[in-house]
Amino acid sequence: MMCACGCGQILLECNHVGCPDSARMIGELHDQIATGGTDKAIFTWFAAKYGAVILASPMRGGFDDVAWITPIAIFLLATLGTAVLVRVWRARHPAPAGHPDIAGLNLTQTDELRDRIRKETQY
Repeated sequence: MMCACGCGQILLECNHVGCPDSARMIGELHDQIATGGTDKAIFTWFAAKYGAVILASPMRGGFDDVAWITPIAIFLLATLGTAVLVRVWRARHPAPAGHPDIAGLNLTQTDELRDRIRKETQY
C-alpha cells in the first residue's frame, strides 16, 4: 500500500519528517490485522477508505485484471507485428545476389579480381 500523504512511497517506508498520514495508516493496518481479516479484505478496506490509488499494485480480479494483462499483451502483439513486418519487407526486397566465391577461383582469376578491385577503388 502507498502512503496517502502524496509522497509516492510505500506505507511502511514513508520516511519524510512530519508525515500526517503514515502513523495513522500504520495504526489502522495493525488494527485490521488484529481483527484477523484476510489480506484481500484488508486491501479492500483500505481501497474503500482511501481509494484504489492507495494500492501499490492493482488487486487481482474484475477490471483490475486488465492492468495486469494489457502490458504483456501489448508486448506480445508488438513482437508479433514486428516479425510479420520484417517478413513482408524481406519478401518484397529479396537479398541481392552474392559476389563470386573467391575460394572457388583459381590463381589467375583471383589476380584479375584483385586488379579490378584496385582499379575501382583508386582515386
